[in-house]
Amino acid sequence: MSRHIVLSPASRNTTTGMIGVIDPRFRIICTIIFAVFIVSVTSWQAVVATIVVAAVMVALSLPEWRKTLRRVLTMDGFIFATLLLLPFTYPGDTVFTVWGHAASQQGIYQAVMIGLKANAVIFTVMAFLGSLGSTDLGRGMMGLYIPTKLTTLLMFTVRYIDVLHHEYLRLRQAMRARAFHLRSNRHSWKMTGYLVGMLLVGAHDRSERIVWAMKCRGFHGHFHFTHLPRPAKSDYMFLLVMAVILVMLITLEALCPPLI
Repeated sequence: MSRHIVLSPASRNTTTGMIGVIDPRFRIICTIIFAVFIVSVTSWQAVVATIVVAAVMVALSLPEWRKTLRRVLTMDGFIFATLLLLPFTYPGDTVFTVWGHAASQQGIYQAVMIGLKANAVIFTVMAFLGSLGSTDLGRGMMGLYIPTKLTTLLMFTVRYIDVLHHEYLRLRQAMRARAFHLRSNRHSWKMTGYLVGMLLVGAHDRSERIVWAMKCRGFHGHFHFTHLPRPAKSDYMFLLVMAVILVMLITLEALCPPLI
């Protein structure tokens, strides 16, 4: 019996689309570079162009469209609720007032830009990493010599967010079985607090059981992954195409100054 547990993909045919066959290391590199570029741009033309490019890449990865749109709409709802107050707190030229609070033109522009950038980043992540399994993600990070502790932490995060989600669904189903209906009253808020508390307590208890189970299996702080094969010509072609697209986006950013 081997001393260390070695993680390898269950199947080499689990990914679909043109993006799914690209080396994980190249996909992680492209994600980081494009994300840094997106948060650095100042013109809305470059951001919109990046969203279009990322949307095309998402289409090439052949995702589950219903799940993809649900994720995007969920993120947009959170961003909208967060940015709703930004025009009223950002100084600048007044456009309109609501109950005596002035909304500035600069604040509206910043809110729109942040919303566009957030969508561009989420589309980029879904395009390059959406079809990448957790094991392949870990192998790619180790192949790029990313610190082992960070890789292990990310692996646990990816794995147990889904576990916590299923635990939440189990608790919600138990509440519905007891005829609970969410309303805007004191009882509903109290039950929601109990739900969050039980989720945290259950997560803590489960984490202790997981730690002991992993120690019994010889876990000593990090995972061992099988080595990735040498990059193919298609991987280098993909990297070249992404470099050309990035140069075009940088040129667009240089030619289109910010509105404000």
